[in-house]
Amino acid sequence: MKRHKCLHSVEQRFFCDVCNKLFSKQCDLKTNQCIHSGERPFCCDVCNKSFMRQWHLKTHQTIHSGQRPFSCDVCNKSFRQQVHLKTHERVHSGERPFCCDVCNKSFKQQGHLKAHERVHSGERPFCCDICNKSFSGQTNLKSHQRIHSGERPFCCDMCNKSFNHQTNLRTHKCIFNRQWPFNCDMCNKSFSDRSNLKSHQCMNSR
Repeated sequence: MKRHKCLHSVEQRFFCDVCNKLFSKQCDLKTNQCIHSGERPFCCDVCNKSFMRQWHLKTHQTIHSGQRPFSCDVCNKSFRQQVHLKTHERVHSGERPFCCDVCNKSFKQQGHLKAHERVHSGERPFCCDICNKSFSGQTNLKSHQRIHSGERPFCCDMCNKSFNHQTNLRTHKCIFNRQWPFNCDMCNKSFSDRSNLKSHQCMNSR
């Protein structure tokens, strides 16, 4: 029926025989057909990775070229993709457009909102294939997997000591910088990490 109606439409449309979707552009139809066939016709000449869409290939090629064409007007930090620039710009604007329907907490990135929503739902879809422990976020799973692998990718540039979590590296650097970023608003005592500050505040509130 949809196909028949297109015959009467002034605007030309392209019809997918597999899923019956209609497209106004032939290139969109071809992309849709690649989804069904699994074809990835756009191939990187450096690493041979292939893509369904040409703009995905162009974005990927900036990894090899080092090109970062999208620049922040405020701090001049540059990015490979425009979507990454838009996300970064919210650091300066303070915009948090993604809001939780349950508790109204807002976030700068949609991915952060989705991870937060699992706090309410209890969903833990990311599972360790070694010990079967599950996590609400993929970053939490990756951090956990370093326990099994022994990987310590975060290295101190002052003493070369390495850590499996970036937060541990930041805490460690406080030793050299003598900066304790977490301050008690009751006694002005400072701490290297948030957990120590909370423990201190609990003792004072008793």
